[in-house]
Amino acid sequence: MKRFYEEVGVDHAPEGFRILLDGKPVKTPGRRTLLLPTQALALAIADEWRAQGEEIVPISMPMLRMANTALDGISHTRDAVIAAILRFGQHELLCYRAQSPAELAALQAAEWRPMLEWVHSHFGVRLLTSTGVIHVQQPPETLARLGEAVAAHDDFALAALHVAASITASLVLALALGEGVLNPAQAFQLSRIDETYQAGLWGEDAEAAARAKALAREMDVAAAFLAASRA
Repeated sequence: MKRFYEEVGVDHAPEGFRILLDGKPVKTPGRRTLLLPTQALALAIADEWRAQGEEIVPISMPMLRMANTALDGISHTRDAVIAAILRFGQHELLCYRAQSPAELAALQAAEWRPMLEWVHSHFGVRLLTSTGVIHVQQPPETLARLGEAVAAHDDFALAALHVAASITASLVLALALGEGVLNPAQAFQLSRIDETYQAGLWGEDAEAAARAKALAREMDVAAAFLAASRA
């Protein structure tokens, strides 16, 4: 749509921070007032509105889209979103190791073992590992404890964690990002050990490289959104 506003502002309402376009509060697609938990997040989203040209391009406002998801979607479907994030733990990337070549298997073990040890020390549970593609059934008590860890996050954090888990195919890496143990670049790199190894052997495909860069940018946005929602 065409840009319909001149001024972008932020104010502090009793329920949270609002973004004002020519003095009028921004609404979500669900027609709720866009109420944000922190001034930092409101200012970041306000900058997205300011950056629009003659036409509004929604895809250029990823933080706004994530906030809309939290307010219109997650607030009413928390249990379903938590379950969706937890499914990445049921098929945890870090638990499936290559059988060969030995160099890749050793690299996965060296890079992923510390994260699984962190899960054990931080949450008191161990995830089981396997080689190849044979499914490993994680203990119910392990998944229950990790589910509690996910549920401890508010709706805004869940929006970011869902993005991170979807990109990395890993509950562990998403939780580590949420706890500040990893930054987005580290989490993304750990999720792509196999792809990086194969590219080193056979060269990098241009289309795959472009997709990887796009996913890395999404990880950066999710991490920035998470940090701003807690600032």
